[in-house]
Amino acid sequence: MSAGQLRLCHRDEVREGAARGFLPLPGAARNVIVVKRDGQLHGYVDSCPHYRGGTPMAWRRDAYLNGDGTHLACHAHGALFDIETGACVSGPCLGRKLTRVPLTEAPDGSISVPAQVAGRAAREG
Repeated sequence: MSAGQLRLCHRDEVREGAARGFLPLPGAARNVIVVKRDGQLHGYVDSCPHYRGGTPMAWRRDAYLNGDGTHLACHAHGALFDIETGACVSGPCLGRKLTRVPLTEAPDGSISVPAQVAGRAAREG
């Protein structure tokens, strides 16, 4: 892992068609959501854009997808987000997007994020 990167997880910790939340640093206010679809990993700050300052999206640990597993869902507001783009496709925040987090995969399968993500997660908390 390069300097300025924070390890979140290993690629195998997120199964195909699932999403999980990982804290970029102990005590960070927000998780980074990692979702795997068609073998691709996508990362977002766990913060629904419906309210200023955001709201955590899961109603229980790692419950980030809708019932069909086709969209990321904010269970507080009923908003649905496209997994690949983070764009709101249904609900009270149409026209807005989740905050994308760039993910880096090391040769050993470790997934990391830029260190500034921890600061962003703290500000949005």
